[in-house]
Amino acid sequence: MAKPRWAAFPHDASAFAYAGDALKRAWPKLHAGDCEPFPDVRRAGALLKAAGSAAPKGLDAAALAQRLQDAWRAFHRGDFQQAHEAGKALGPIGASVAVKAIGIHATYLVDSDAEKLKRFQQGALLAEAAVQALPEDANSHYRHAFALGRYSQGLSIAKALKEGIAGKVRASLETTLGLVPSHAEAHTALALYHAEIIDKIGAVIGGLTYGAKAAAAEKHIATALKLTPASPIAHIEHGNILMLLHGEKQEDAAAIAYEKAAKLKPLDAMEALDAAFARSQLE
Repeated sequence: MAKPRWAAFPHDASAFAYAGDALKRAWPKLHAGDCEPFPDVRRAGALLKAAGSAAPKGLDAAALAQRLQDAWRAFHRGDFQQAHEAGKALGPIGASVAVKAIGIHATYLVDSDAEKLKRFQQGALLAEAAVQALPEDANSHYRHAFALGRYSQGLSIAKALKEGIAGKVRASLETTLGLVPSHAEAHTALALYHAEIIDKIGAVIGGLTYGAKAAAAEKHIATALKLTPASPIAHIEHGNILMLLHGEKQEDAAAIAYEKAAKLKPLDAMEALDAAFARSQLE
């Protein structure tokens, strides 16, 4: 039986091909937010050594580098299913691209809430295996926080708190920032952690129980915006955080943040989806 096809990327992806050396040239801007190292032969060799028995069998560093680069090319041009499957086939070494692909696709291109939760759970499991195999890799921890955080957003607050998800997300994000302090997406996610808890259970209980503080949310999102001023998602989440913390009082400021995101020129399929979402929030 043929595998069901995921919903296709709905925009023109011709500018996001990044064939050949174009991927390496664009990499610093494409990965300014997540600080993913470029998967050249040296990086691939280091991953093989670090993963040990969890590394894919029968691949040398050159072959692994090519497969990782091809998986990331698929991600950036919006072939999320191909990127996910290519990364997943490489085990924990490919988890970074696999989890990012399934997570972004589920966020924007899956309609069913139940299917979204299933996809985020799958991503979290892949990331957990990466954390075990590659504990010194910042994105092992960040992808875990990303997938688990998205999963928790689909649950009731009572269930999410009962399952202890908030603490796991925070721990993974703090580990990420301990390894790479300039990880902008982790700063954004940690800002959301503080703001969402305050929004759901209040500043007093949220602060006493989970250490959630409005000042911390504002500090982390400010850092993310400084690190990645051209990232649509940083501005989108800035708008979301303003609404979570202040509601209607900051509605105009949130709209300005969404407008900034909507006007930015996307560098890949993910950013195109981010910008399209920002435009939808302004309609």
